[in-house]
Amino acid sequence: MINNETLQNLFADLGIPATHTSSSLLTLAAANNRYIRDLKLNVSSVLGSSRLTRKEAYLLALSVASNEKNETLIAAFEALATKEGATPDELAETHGCASLLALNNVFYRFRHYMHDNEFYNKQPAGLRMSLMMNVAMGKHLFELMSLVVSAINGCERCVTSHEHSVKEQGADEPRIYDAIRLGAVIKGLCVVI
Repeated sequence: MINNETLQNLFADLGIPATHTSSSLLTLAAANNRYIRDLKLNVSSVLGSSRLTRKEAYLLALSVASNEKNETLIAAFEALATKEGATPDELAETHGCASLLALNNVFYRFRHYMHDNEFYNKQPAGLRMSLMMNVAMGKHLFELMSLVVSAINGCERCVTSHEHSVKEQGADEPRIYDAIRLGAVIKGLCVVI
């Protein structure tokens, strides 16, 4: 157990066992680093956004944790989302979305890099994406989640496409901005947890 009150409060907020540790956390706590306080404040801020429901925030956070393969945060955000009413289908779709976007982001980023290559850009993708067709969480949240994961994975073409789609679904820029901020903070949390 790391003897850092701020870190223990963050763990309590997220439902992470007090005994959890990582080499990054040990290094930060040993130096009583101010970053732990910043991290807790950032996490609290983005998960408490007034532009996202708690369930949406936890599902978006889960998509990032799944994308980053952080088992501790996957378990934490699944539990928090479930407490806020997320169904097993919504949890499964969140993991599916992270996996689908990992695939799509590589494929479409390659096409973007090779923008002058007519052959690559005229070939059909040939990728199954039926997950996107009829989602339990709703098209709007699925597209917002796709945007967040695409931003984390650095695919310009996917970010542009999903941002456009989210706006078509009725989202305004402040909501999109809060979702992206959430993704960025949870990505940072994944690094140290």
